[in-house]
Amino acid sequence: MKEIGSKRREFVKVSTLGLLGLAAGGGILFSEKGKIEENRLRPPGAVKEKDFLALCIKCGQCLQVCPYHSIKLADIGKGYGVGTPYIDSIERGCYACSAVPCVLACPSGALDHSIEKPDDIEMGVAVLESPETCLSVLNKKIPNGYDKKMEVFLNNVTNPTPLEEDLLESFKGKEGKSCSLCVDMCPIPNPMSAIAMIRTEGVVKPEIYEGCIGCGVCVEVCSSVLEQPAIIIVKNTKLNK
Repeated sequence: MKEIGSKRREFVKVSTLGLLGLAAGGGILFSEKGKIEENRLRPPGAVKEKDFLALCIKCGQCLQVCPYHSIKLADIGKGYGVGTPYIDSIERGCYACSAVPCVLACPSGALDHSIEKPDDIEMGVAVLESPETCLSVLNKKIPNGYDKKMEVFLNNVTNPTPLEEDLLESFKGKEGKSCSLCVDMCPIPNPMSAIAMIRTEGVVKPEIYEGCIGCGVCVEVCSSVLEQPAIIIVKNTKLNK
């Protein structure tokens, strides 16, 4: 485990309380026109929500090319964007594929084609919302059978890909060890620019940096003491912006 010095920590220029205020009310935001908008993640490259809803033709091509089955289509119970793609990071985050195939597949411009690599993605930012449930903060080990969560997801996929099978394999043998899954599984090319485990006053916890793209993988893999992950993603927010 690497510790990050004070100079590195200067990159963190975000108020957790301020970010959480955006997601108040159980992850529901209120738009300018009074519509209720879920704080759901859109696929990489998604333009501003109003423009996204106008441009998206609900073709599902982004879903079809996602090798991790991260993208879903909203149904009638998911707010007003029925048929539009979104990512439920509690089930499966975005693994920031190197070619960003979902963007390439979008024919309408709802996903911005200037997004060409993982570092270009700006889906949001991770926030350690509930440190009191974080296993690392509590100095607890990853529980036995944790990888079953990933197996269940893969078993519900009709056509699992080799990338997903490799992902499942990467969780083997982690039970009983100190938890740093949010750092270990960060998919961006330089994960230490996005998240790292730091020791503060004797407590080891994840800290988020400006390289975070809001992919939600840290949410998916979080082995919180509760079913609700200790980390959340606040969408359309970027550190230092």
